Amino acid sequence: MKKKVSTNKAPAAIGPYSQGIIAGSVLYTSGQIPIDPATGNIKGEDIVEQAEQVMKNVGVILEEAGYSYEDVVKTTCFLADMADFASFNGVYEKYFTGKPARSCVAVKQLPKDALCEVEVIACHE
Repeated sequence: MKKKVSTNKAPAAIGPYSQGIIAGSVLYTSGQIPIDPATGNIKGEDIVEQAEQVMKNVGVILEEAGYSYEDVVKTTCFLADMADFASFNGVYEKYFTGKPARSCVAVKQLPKDALCEVEVIACHE
């Protein structure tokens, strides 16, 4: 049985997708970019500020679904510029202290010209 996850504390889905889906004991989130849910605009001018907003958005979806950063087993991270990798990691490691499996790639462009995007898979044991 699948359950949709939705919270107004994270950016609303702007297309035919959900913020997250719980299937069994596993949560799959959609990619989060640094949109401030209060304004609908990108928050932050640099990778550090934008990564902080992304992590906040991921966090509220995790919380709404009854999970935490510690429950995350896999992340997929997208960067607009791989030169931002070290700075992004500085923010990332503050949130994902359990060191989940991860993929991190550079992409040509992200929605709204964001500098980063993160999606996660979390589970309860």
